[in-house]
Amino acid sequence: MTLSAAARFWLFVITAALVVPSAAYADLIFSSAPRDSKEKEEALYAPITALLTRAVGQKVTFKYGDNFLVYQSEMRKGTYDIVLDGPAFVGWRMAKLGHVPLVKFPGNLVFAVVTKKSNDKIKTLGDLTGRTICGFAPPNIATLSIIYEFDNPARQPLIIETDNFKQTYQWMASGKCVGAIIQPKIFAELDKDKQIGKVIFQSKPVPNQAFSAGPRVTPEMRDKMIKALLSPEGAAATQPLRDIYKVPALLPATAEEYQGLGKFLRDVWGFDQ
Repeated sequence: MTLSAAARFWLFVITAALVVPSAAYADLIFSSAPRDSKEKEEALYAPITALLTRAVGQKVTFKYGDNFLVYQSEMRKGTYDIVLDGPAFVGWRMAKLGHVPLVKFPGNLVFAVVTKKSNDKIKTLGDLTGRTICGFAPPNIATLSIIYEFDNPARQPLIIETDNFKQTYQWMASGKCVGAIIQPKIFAELDKDKQIGKVIFQSKPVPNQAFSAGPRVTPEMRDKMIKALLSPEGAAATQPLRDIYKVPALLPATAEEYQGLGKFLRDVWGFDQ
């Protein structure tokens, strides 16, 4: 018995639908800037991916970035559908990958450059050209927001990498570096007794870390994710994460506040503007 052309066509369509799963039902990939071991981060984000899975009815899977090089490479390729990280990356993904901010940590980020009061040679940020400055390794937004002020990469300060703001301040105070990149409030607290430092520059405020979603996440799914993350159930799921960053609650994020912030990645390899 032979099949008609029409019958063969419909047999092909049905078979293809059964064998090849729709991309719309593939797992959505969530990731975040790697800051701890794979085991700890998988445990940290498990309640969040479970929350988002329930919210949209599609499996959300956490993918560990291994290190910043891998994380940035996978990000540029568009591997991640949902991401939590700093404002520079959020702004870059908006411009290059069509991401949309969902929710954010409250407050703005402001950073100061400080040096010793006794150092009369350093009065402005430009005086640090070719000199040492302590700060977090790029692409941390604290360091990026300061380095961005130097148009010529050859004239940027030499970054001496530190692990935390306290160490940053202590190394500046001890003379290990000429300048230090630090949050103004933390500097005021650390320097209140010694009174040895002075602020020579303060960055413009930028919004805090945010969750963003890419093109495979539909507008309807984005709305469901936002609602879930801001709900009491979402507060419970994000509690361990918020405890780490001392964040009382998440807030809705807007595209306008992150627009253009990818500019801070200007000198980071692979993130050309």
